[in-house]
Amino acid sequence: MRVLLVGAGGVGTAVTRIAARRDFLTHMVVADYDPNRAEAAVAALKEHGDRFSARRLDASDEEGVRRLLTEERCDVLLNATDPRFVMPLFRAALEAGAHYLDMAMSLSAPHPERPYEECGVKLGDGQFELAERWADVGRLALVGMGVEPGLSDVFARYAADELFDEIDEIGVRDGADLTVEGYGFAPSFSIWTTIEECLNPPVVYEKDRGWFTTAPFSEPEVFDFPEGIGPVECVNVEHEEVLLIPRWVDAGRVTFKYGLGNDFIAKLKTLHELGLDSTAKLTVPGEDGPVRVSPRDVVAACLPDPAGLGERMTGKTCAGTWVKGTKNGAPREVYLYHVVDNQWSMREYGSQAVVWQTAVNPVVALELLATGAWTGTGVLGPEAFPPRPFLDLLTEYGSPWGLREQN
Repeated sequence: MRVLLVGAGGVGTAVTRIAARRDFLTHMVVADYDPNRAEAAVAALKEHGDRFSARRLDASDEEGVRRLLTEERCDVLLNATDPRFVMPLFRAALEAGAHYLDMAMSLSAPHPERPYEECGVKLGDGQFELAERWADVGRLALVGMGVEPGLSDVFARYAADELFDEIDEIGVRDGADLTVEGYGFAPSFSIWTTIEECLNPPVVYEKDRGWFTTAPFSEPEVFDFPEGIGPVECVNVEHEEVLLIPRWVDAGRVTFKYGLGNDFIAKLKTLHELGLDSTAKLTVPGEDGPVRVSPRDVVAACLPDPAGLGERMTGKTCAGTWVKGTKNGAPREVYLYHVVDNQWSMREYGSQAVVWQTAVNPVVALELLATGAWTGTGVLGPEAFPPRPFLDLLTEYGSPWGLREQN
C-alpha cells in the first residue's frame, strides 16, 4: 500500500512512527505545508529504509493534492490535518481515484435561528453528500477513523454485535488525569480543533427525535474512568460519533461527553467572549505593513505545540464507549475503553499519549484495508465494518483495550 499522509504535526508524526514498524506499508509520502516538519518526520525514520519521503504540500490546493496522489501512485490519502482541510483533501482523493481516510469530519455550521435546539449543517454532511460518487467509482472514504471518533465507534459496533440484544443508550466518554509541568494552559491536542468542537452546539441523538442540539458544556455528569484515572466531570461536546453511530448501530440515544474541567471550560468561554475563537480574518498592523490573520490562529500560535509537550506531561488518557441495554432479557451496562499512559507512549514511540492514541487507529485501519480484512466503497464510518479484526489487531500493536461491567 502506498499512502499520502497530509499533515506532519503531532498526530501525523506519530502515524509515521507507528506505521514504520508494520510490513503492510510499501511507501508513505509525508506532506506538509511546512517542509521542515515533513522532512523531520522522515529523517527520524532512517533506520526503516527508504519507505518514507517528504514533500511540501498546501492542503487547501485540491489540484496540487490530486497531482501528488497521481505522481506518487498513492492508493490512499490519510488526512492528518485539522478539519478546515477535510473537504479539499476529500475531493482531491475522489478526483484522483484514491481511497481516503480521516480522523475528523467536515465542519458544521449552527442553525441560524435556533442554534441550541436544532442542527444546522452537521459534522460530515459535506462528505455524505458525495457518498454516491464515491460508491460509483468504487472507492472508499473511511471517515472519522481516529480514536474519538474512530475506536469509540468500533466499540459501539462491537457492543451491538456481541454484547447486547437491544441498546438503549451509547455514550462516548473521554477523560484523563494528564498534567503538563510549567504551563497553566497547555491543551494536549490542537487548540484550533478543541475550540471548534467545544464551543459549537453539541449534538445529541434520540431515536424518536433524531439529531438535535443543546448549549455548550450542558448536562454535566461525573464519570469514573478506569486504570487509576478516577472520577472526572464530563459535559456535552459536539463530536462526530453522535453523527456516525446512529447510521449503522440501532440505539435509543447517543451522546458524547468530554472531561474538560472547570478551569479549561472557563478559559474557552473567555476566548469566546473576547472573540478570540473566531476564524474570520482581521487586518492587524505588522512590521512590514498590515497583515490578515484570524484570532483563532493567533491563539494557536501563542500556545505550545501539543506534539512537544510529552517530556513535560504525566498521566493517562482514556477514550471509551459506555453502552446500556439488555442481553438475554436482563439489563446490562458496560464501558469499553482504551487507556494510554504518557510515560509508555513517550518511551516506546517518542509521542505524547493523546496524539499517539489518535494516530494508532488510522494505521490499524490502513492495515486492515491493505490485507482485505476490511473492504467497502462509498462514504463509510468505522461502524460499517466488522469490529473484531480491528480490536484484535490493536492488541497486536501492543495497546490492548478493556471492558468493564458497570453494574
